[in-house]
Amino acid sequence: MSVRPAWEVRENEGTTRWFEFRLVFEDGARIDALAVVGGGCVCVEEVRAQPALSLDDLAVLADWIEDSVAEACGPGAGPDDCGGQGRRARPAWPRGPEGRRLVAREYRAAQRDGADPILAVMGATGHSRRTSLRLIGQARDAGLLSPRRARR
Repeated sequence: MSVRPAWEVRENEGTTRWFEFRLVFEDGARIDALAVVGGGCVCVEEVRAQPALSLDDLAVLADWIEDSVAEACGPGAGPDDCGGQGRRARPAWPRGPEGRRLVAREYRAAQRDGADPILAVMGATGHSRRTSLRLIGQARDAGLLSPRRARR
């Protein structure tokens, strides 16, 4: 796996940086991606994979890219810090059964309060909507939340 800065554009007081990512697996599979970091966000501009990735694989790739950008920008840095600005710390969130229990608790509390449960999980975990939905799904699979209702 490799992460390489591609180019950087400085505009007014902000900086936008592009990074190239390459993952090569032992079985010959390969992923190349281009991500842009600016304005406090990491956006994946392009992904080329051989063989093609599933949606779940893309979600995992997005998390990996976010973590890799933090490493490429320097110790303690993240998307908000690549241009020299402050980083918003993600709260520590346990993995495994304890994390699923906490996700379920946040989800049910938001439902009880009439708030958006997905936004509540996003706020509690500090993760993106995609990652939060995956965590909610894991809590459902573990039987901690009721099954999703079918949309009509």
